[in-house]
Amino acid sequence: MLRMYKTADLLDLTHSIAGKALAECEYPWQALDSIGKWCLELGESLPEEEFEKRGDNVWIARDAVVYPTAWIAGPCIIGHKTEVRHGAFIRGNAIVGDNCVVGNSVELKNVILFDNVQTPHYNYVGDSILGYKSHMGAGSITSNVKSDKTPVVVKAEEERMETGRKKFGAILGDRVEVGCNSVLNPGTVLGRGVSIYPTSCVRGVVPEEHIWKDREHIVVRK
Repeated sequence: MLRMYKTADLLDLTHSIAGKALAECEYPWQALDSIGKWCLELGESLPEEEFEKRGDNVWIARDAVVYPTAWIAGPCIIGHKTEVRHGAFIRGNAIVGDNCVVGNSVELKNVILFDNVQTPHYNYVGDSILGYKSHMGAGSITSNVKSDKTPVVVKAEEERMETGRKKFGAILGDRVEVGCNSVLNPGTVLGRGVSIYPTSCVRGVVPEEHIWKDREHIVVRK
């Protein structure tokens, strides 16, 4: 198995409330079936002086800012000093870290956003994990289901790894930058420090500290 796919090689687990649970997953997509359960377990343990429980299994940090037009379904946790802006739609099974931005018209579903993640404008992020300080440019999305509905396979050059999942968007390592209006196809894995050019259509694995210009031009960051 390729070491580059492993959870600890992509994500600084100290920057998520779900870090201890994620540490038990050798590969990060193995966590996707457990996000809702983790929300419930973690939510019940959160201190009341720091988090307010709203509605059905939604815990929101008291210093977070949630615009009145946002819609949040549980189970969900929203971390300290995070902003959930106008028209955001969180469909449940979402763990959103501290100092994050969930922007206007952004939709989240079955996700973990590590601390300091930004999804600020017109993003769809589903069945995905976004690492510490990762950023989705305006209009960039994760595509989480293949057109033929078969299970997602992670591919790196000639190597393939079966995930057994029909729904799996992307894993973004720490400090990933995704350019505006890009699509991350099912099973995309971006290593730490990767940058994706705007309007890209990305699939497979991009090694850490590389820049995706297009499929034929993936270069080491200098």
